Amino acid sequence: MKHLNKLLLTSFIAMLAVTFALAAPASAKKVKRIDNFIYFLDQSGSMAQKDDATGKLKIDMAVETMQAMTKTVPALDYTSSMFLFAPFEEASQPGVFNKAALMDDVSDVSTDFDIFNRQTAMGNGLMDIDPVISGLSGTTGLIIFTDGDSNLGADPVAQAKALYTKYGNDLCIHVVSFADTNRGKMIIDEIRGLSSCSEVADYNSLMAPGAMDAYAKKVFYAEEAEAPAPAPVPAVSTAKETITFSLNFGFDKDAITDEMIPVLEEAKAILDEDMNAEFEVAGHTDATGPTAYNQSLSERRAASVMTWLENAGVSASRLEAKGYGELSPKYDNGTKEGRKLNRRVEIQTK
Repeated sequence: MKHLNKLLLTSFIAMLAVTFALAAPASAKKVKRIDNFIYFLDQSGSMAQKDDATGKLKIDMAVETMQAMTKTVPALDYTSSMFLFAPFEEASQPGVFNKAALMDDVSDVSTDFDIFNRQTAMGNGLMDIDPVISGLSGTTGLIIFTDGDSNLGADPVAQAKALYTKYGNDLCIHVVSFADTNRGKMIIDEIRGLSSCSEVADYNSLMAPGAMDAYAKKVFYAEEAEAPAPAPVPAVSTAKETITFSLNFGFDKDAITDEMIPVLEEAKAILDEDMNAEFEVAGHTDATGPTAYNQSLSERRAASVMTWLENAGVSASRLEAKGYGELSPKYDNGTKEGRKLNRRVEIQTK
């Protein structure tokens, strides 16, 4: 591939970029996906009832989940707060995130209360939390812990939609579900369906080993590779050459489109420079949706590009398709443009 650099400079400007994966290990820097987060806990009468599967009070399960989440959130400069609804109360006013202080506030939540005359006014609670959100700057994650069994006051789905209309991409509503009725499940699903940014979670999924870490990476922070410290003695480079396409797939799409063909033709020209070289075709996704689904989607994207190259005359023996799902983002999944750029395919030498 002796003409690779020349081709990249002349033919791939604005279409392909060359990056190098160094053999030395890189550390990971945690960067915020959001600027603020609000815990929003349902303290209605239905939450003080037992969950059939665990035998625990749902309010106790919610507090346990919030404690585990707080332990997992990295100590970055978020603005954090905690509010309760049904009835609406301030448990922790917005301020600089302090893990120990928030843990104390969560632990102070009363879980021993009379279930009677405590109906779930979730829609009203979302109206009450609006002034809190409006007082924050930057992007906000509103994390609701509820069984969804709203039976009083304003329509919660309509109020959640109104918040999205008002704040747009500066707000993402996540619901941690403790639903045990069809109505509660329906309301929660409808709120989640208002935006693709919403992460699906419940008590069982979050309390599984490693699950809370994965959830935190989707909601609170991302990891960016930091360049390793330079080695004191130069070593022989074993770098792989990576061709990064400006070949970005649409949301939930894996098919090759007409506008991708010129880029793929340029890629084939580079692959044909060295007929003995072997390549990995790597598919990637953004962080929207379940991890398992994204893994499958990335594999389908890689397979689509590999199939096109084979049909164009590149020997299948020189190619291997792999999917990396959402695990290797290059851009901020907390933004629309970042998610778009992460829906990509790369080719690198093996």
